[in-house]
Amino acid sequence: MNVSVLGCGRWGSFLAWYSNYKGYKTISFGRKGSPSYEVLKNTGRNEWVELNPNIELCCDLERAVTTADIIIISISSQGLRDFFKEITKYDVKDKYFILCMKGVELNSGKRLSEVAIESGIAKDRIAVWVGPGHIQEFTRGRPNCMVIDSYSSELTIKLIDIFKSNLIRFYRGNDIIGTEIGAATKNIMGIVAGALDGMDLVTMKGALMARGSREVGRLIKALGGNEFSAYGLCHLGDYETTLFSQHSHNRRWGESFVKGEKFEKLAEGVTTAQAISQLAKKVGVDMPITDAVCTMISKEKTPDEILTQLFGRELKTEFY
Repeated sequence: MNVSVLGCGRWGSFLAWYSNYKGYKTISFGRKGSPSYEVLKNTGRNEWVELNPNIELCCDLERAVTTADIIIISISSQGLRDFFKEITKYDVKDKYFILCMKGVELNSGKRLSEVAIESGIAKDRIAVWVGPGHIQEFTRGRPNCMVIDSYSSELTIKLIDIFKSNLIRFYRGNDIIGTEIGAATKNIMGIVAGALDGMDLVTMKGALMARGSREVGRLIKALGGNEFSAYGLCHLGDYETTLFSQHSHNRRWGESFVKGEKFEKLAEGVTTAQAISQLAKKVGVDMPITDAVCTMISKEKTPDEILTQLFGRELKTEFY
């Protein structure tokens, strides 16, 4: 089995590590000159993981995609459509693609699997891999549970059989809409959690988990998915790694923002909040927490003013 992981940042480098851990011939692709690629090339490790020397580091996209049976993609979600334009220059019709990012395309509101389909990848060859888990924990041998989902139950089962281990217990997803939306919006809630930390309102994270999951469930249902997916591993199940962890980029971004500090690393929830807010308005779904994040990012109001506005909303039943 040949596996190519496209993207060698934090999660991508772990996925290459994990593919090698499973015993598969693995290529880790990165852009020549990019900091993430160069540090791995020069040292064989980064701040999260040390790669086995038998993992091939590669900056040749043609080699990476044409020699693989399975292509795992882990890059910034907003760069996926342009990246597929490069990938589809080569013959990849017999390849399986696993998307390991969490996001929604800004402006179009498309889920990432939809971007792949629109880029010419066959629907029955696309899967997503999401759920909780810290690289720092996995590489120490500490297990967790994750989800693989796709448009084909046959493909989902096939990929779980390939990647299951004592380190990751996979569950079979059967709602790709809910799985993708749930995973993407979890990063939005991570930003809110960080803001609460920065405002010394840590005890409000319980309310955030309940109310955040509820508004995400409404959106999933409006898009044709199962609203209960919001309470599964893709969303609520992934909260610990985002709402409470020092490792979460999204939580740290939110905390830094309200403290007036800069956080330089990628926080996908920033663009995802804008994309989800636009999508929710398009389908007529009320998402006050997501909208509040957009207001915070745009600096239209202070975090304290936003919180006051949320608390002043009209009375509603809990499960409206």
